[in-house]
Amino acid sequence: MMLGLQYFTFREVWSPLFLFGMAAVVILYLYVDGPYRRKHAPNEQATNGWQKFSFLTAALMFYLAQAGPLSLLGHMMFSFHMFNMSISYLIVPPLVLAGSTAYMWRLLFQWSFWRKLKFLMHPIFCLVFFNMVFSIYHIPLVHDYVMTHFTIHRMFYVMLCITSFMMWIQVFTPVPEWNRLTDLRKMAYVFANGALLTPACALIIFAETPVYNAYNDPTTWIQMMGYCVAGDPSYLLDKLGGPEFFNLLSPLEDQQTGGIVMKLIQEVMYGAILAYIFFHWYKREHADDDAPTAEPNPASGV
Repeated sequence: MMLGLQYFTFREVWSPLFLFGMAAVVILYLYVDGPYRRKHAPNEQATNGWQKFSFLTAALMFYLAQAGPLSLLGHMMFSFHMFNMSISYLIVPPLVLAGSTAYMWRLLFQWSFWRKLKFLMHPIFCLVFFNMVFSIYHIPLVHDYVMTHFTIHRMFYVMLCITSFMMWIQVFTPVPEWNRLTDLRKMAYVFANGALLTPACALIIFAETPVYNAYNDPTTWIQMMGYCVAGDPSYLLDKLGGPEFFNLLSPLEDQQTGGIVMKLIQEVMYGAILAYIFFHWYKREHADDDAPTAEPNPASGV
């Protein structure tokens, strides 16, 4: 089952320019980790196999969610849209942070200009800022406007990407001296993040009627699809019948499914991260207990 993708061109489904852009990012990552690091900072730590896998997985997932087939499906079904949002801002940033080294981040923020913006990296500000931007985006009036205005759409998504990294870097801090939170506070931080995301999910899940015109009003939907297809997208209405042709669910069911998908992915992701932080906290707290006790030295007379 192609979910309607067979009615679109290769360029519309796979977005080759974005694919080349992500490939360039991956090549830059491998270059900085390899030849550049060995030449300019041979004593700096290189990534291991797990870190490379983490970063490459993040790059692939971000491409699929933002420009590949999942992105196109996300313009036809709200449930796919929420799946893409979950991937892009709840899964990709932790994978990128886990897949990079302190050297890469120091190199990226080596200019003194960044120090002037250091005040923006307070953990509470980052927590509130990301969730505020994310929640505002899902207000129906805001969402429909963003999805039907190309420049605003791109700017809003860039802001979501930046604020998600600002929030996640408090938990997965790649540079030791940037770490502001203890393990216990990180667990509280992740829990608070999940609580702040809940209202947006609840609005979507428990609404009694469809609230997003971009997915149930043919005129608004066509305007949104105009950014995904070449030429005049009106043929999607004239020949195929509009959004109902591509959607396996009713508009309300699709909307509720999207909210459930977002909440489930958030719960699973945050639960896994909480377990990871707790495991490492527990391991460090009990490291001294497991250390062997030194035997007294007979020569010392003790």
